[in-house]
Amino acid sequence: MSYSRLRTTPIGFAVALLAIALGITPAVAQPRGAEAGVQKGATAGQFDFYVLALSWSPGFCTLEGDARNRDQCETGARLGFVVHGLWPQYERGYPVECEPMVRTPSRLALDTAKGLYPDEGLARYQWRKHGTCSGKSPTDYFADVRKAREAIVLPPAFEKPDGDQNWTPLDLERAFAAANPGLRPDMMSVSCRRGVLQEVRICFSKDLRGFRICPELDRTGCRGGMVKVEAPR
Repeated sequence: MSYSRLRTTPIGFAVALLAIALGITPAVAQPRGAEAGVQKGATAGQFDFYVLALSWSPGFCTLEGDARNRDQCETGARLGFVVHGLWPQYERGYPVECEPMVRTPSRLALDTAKGLYPDEGLARYQWRKHGTCSGKSPTDYFADVRKAREAIVLPPAFEKPDGDQNWTPLDLERAFAAANPGLRPDMMSVSCRRGVLQEVRICFSKDLRGFRICPELDRTGCRGGMVKVEAPR
């Protein structure tokens, strides 16, 4: 209830005065999406850390359908982990689409992203949704995406798998931790759906100099049971 509404009646006014005396502040309207932690149009460059999301291509294609990304899902591509995105994060929630007038990435910037994303369309989309919140130019943002990706060593079991595998989420996190000194299970999250691996999401410090804990992200990961890791096509 707002102060303006309370002022319309003597009782409401008295309630407002009592609330102020007790140090109780009325609810303030939140931006759309704020309840879910999503802040659209937030100030670029003001965030706490990054999340590098690595998509497991076979799982993505099974769950989302081959039509969602033909390059990623084309038979014979044999793609494993590819970059989904590098996402600015708050300790709780995250910003999206931070610039009202989005700068279109130049050809030079998109060349910087080559080989990271499964196709150029995803690179453009990720810049609009997440890169604009980094506070950097498209070229510098994609350079950071590459820096984060190159900082990650894939566990041997995921480099050239011969067939489908089954992992517990914790064992999968431990495999990544063993391959990357300084990385711990509480610094990442395994995303799955219907028992199929979708992504591994790894938390970096804002300057990308190291990994960091991310309790909120860690809580959203898969828990218990087995996760199917489908072989590349």
